[in-house]
Amino acid sequence: MNKKIIMAAVLSTLAGVASSQEVVRIAHVAGLTGPVAYFGKDTENGARMAIEALNAKGVTIGGKKVTFQLVAEDDAADPKQATSVAQKLVDAKVNGVIGHQTSGTTIPASKIYNTAGIPQISHSSTSPKYTQQGYNTAFRVIANDVQLGQALGRYATGPMKAKRVAVVDDRTAYGQGLATEFSRSLQKAGGSVVAREFTNDKATDFSAIVTRIRATKPDLVFFGGMNATAGPMLRQMKQLGMNVRVMGGDGICSDEIFKLSGGTMTDGQVVCAEAGGVQGDAKAGMDKFRADYKKRFGIDVQINAPYAYDATMAMAEAMVKAGSSAPAKYLPVLAKIQYKGVTGPIAFDQRGDIRDGTITLYTFKGGKRSMIAVTK
Repeated sequence: MNKKIIMAAVLSTLAGVASSQEVVRIAHVAGLTGPVAYFGKDTENGARMAIEALNAKGVTIGGKKVTFQLVAEDDAADPKQATSVAQKLVDAKVNGVIGHQTSGTTIPASKIYNTAGIPQISHSSTSPKYTQQGYNTAFRVIANDVQLGQALGRYATGPMKAKRVAVVDDRTAYGQGLATEFSRSLQKAGGSVVAREFTNDKATDFSAIVTRIRATKPDLVFFGGMNATAGPMLRQMKQLGMNVRVMGGDGICSDEIFKLSGGTMTDGQVVCAEAGGVQGDAKAGMDKFRADYKKRFGIDVQINAPYAYDATMAMAEAMVKAGSSAPAKYLPVLAKIQYKGVTGPIAFDQRGDIRDGTITLYTFKGGKRSMIAVTK
């Protein structure tokens, strides 16, 4: 009888502890279905690693131990679905949002989060328009398209010695914005755009575009868009006897592009830029993250998982410093946060852009990414 009484008392105590713990719900939104699902799953995994690390550490907010919960949502990289998901998360009263993945989904969703006063940190959206809307709830932990385009333009006219460039974009907010910024940088550095072509992110036949581009005899083709479009375009360029070099942003900067090109890419043919990157002593932390990621999920990091991890950690740190997980209370702290992440220092300017954002240039050898340089 005494044992039963003791056991009941223990269970009652444990139940009391569990019920006293606050659950902090951080949402992650990306395209988990569709042609860029591998990017979406990559960032979801990064956010999940952060949530697991926070819970393993045991975090206290405002004197109360909390449990973090990841609320994972799929917007299928579709703007309409993104706004539906955003409203769903607002109605669910999540404490914060990590995402969305693409600029085309992040921008319309940001209005809904702003109206509700819910902080949002994007780990992969690069369009300047996202933070130019004046929303105090919108942040990003990577460089934007202006920085990306400038770095790529300088590299195209500098080390690559390209003068005549054909520019193609997929008409998405991301692809069109990046292509525009690249073109400006290219022309400022003395290069010229000899062809300007457009496709869409659902296209599969690029023969007409490639034929027109080939006639202009470019030194380089710049593509603003994602791997799912760039890969098949590369394959069709090869089929039509066009072996020109290709350049793009972070949307084509994962090993997936080699598979999608049908293995037709040659070493050094493609140069791309990732909106972020570390070097020197900080590289050890990034290498450890990549090793831990592979151990946890059995696959390699695509691109943005570390940024999703840091975005989640920075948001949690703001809650701890504010002593509250209530959006209205920790938002001002998040705006002034200084957090040392695996991707480097996390601090935001007055618009919500990352301060001192870096750019990493890559090429591909043997179908695998190979870093060229880290630059500003």
